[in-house]
Amino acid sequence: MKKSTYLLLAMAMQAVFSPPALAQDGRTALVPLPSLDDFTRGEDGWAFGLGLGVEYETAYEGSDEFGVEVDPAGAIQWRQGDNIFYWAGEALGWRGLRSDTWLFEATVAFEEGREEADSDDGRLDGLGDTEEGTELVLQARRAFDADWRYWLDGRLITGDNGNLGLFGAGRRFGNQNDGSGSELGVVAVFHDSERANRDFGINARQSAASGLSETDVGSGFRSIGLNYTYRNTINENWQIFGEVLYEYFGSDIQDSPIARSNFEAEAGVGFIYLF
Repeated sequence: MKKSTYLLLAMAMQAVFSPPALAQDGRTALVPLPSLDDFTRGEDGWAFGLGLGVEYETAYEGSDEFGVEVDPAGAIQWRQGDNIFYWAGEALGWRGLRSDTWLFEATVAFEEGREEADSDDGRLDGLGDTEEGTELVLQARRAFDADWRYWLDGRLITGDNGNLGLFGAGRRFGNQNDGSGSELGVVAVFHDSERANRDFGINARQSAASGLSETDVGSGFRSIGLNYTYRNTINENWQIFGEVLYEYFGSDIQDSPIARSNFEAEAGVGFIYLF
């Protein structure tokens, strides 16, 4: 998708989601969740954060190979009251707070495909590369009270390569309102057959080329996962963050020859400088 299209989308979302701002009661972050970065310091206008993150993670979904990856971190954000528009790497989106306990988010993002070379042990040889694509992510979070101590989450990810549905719950630790502290979430993931076979299916051509058994994966339950997020504001300009993710696959996924492990895991740490 061209950058001009992203800019037009941002302007359209701004026009639709710009009601009068709700009182924030001195809250610095839009919502005080460490998993949702907010670089605005509670002020309307532009905010910039730039940094690096280091992740130790599985080479691809279902892999038993691990590696280290260094990626840029941060975002360009623009806040107007209870709305934040952002550009973070290959994602452009909006999130907005409603009635102090509802958070909505819409994001257009680029999704990278899987490559045969992702497996150093050659376990993807003959399967070819999966296609890259564009995704639309729609999310709603509902807090039990205005301090966002406990919350429920629902997400729909739809795009060129199928659909995912995620349903979760979380708890925030710490009393800060600036988005620092830590957070623990649990999520159940479901997929349609198109997405399932994109990631774990093997068609006749791939089977002949790879020697792996032909596999068709149906829609339904994909995985159950735990996610821990940490964010600490060191001073006015520096943040440090960390994340640990564990995802346990359902039996249909484990039966696929692509899944060399019954889980996926990653751990990361990084820093961001706020301008």
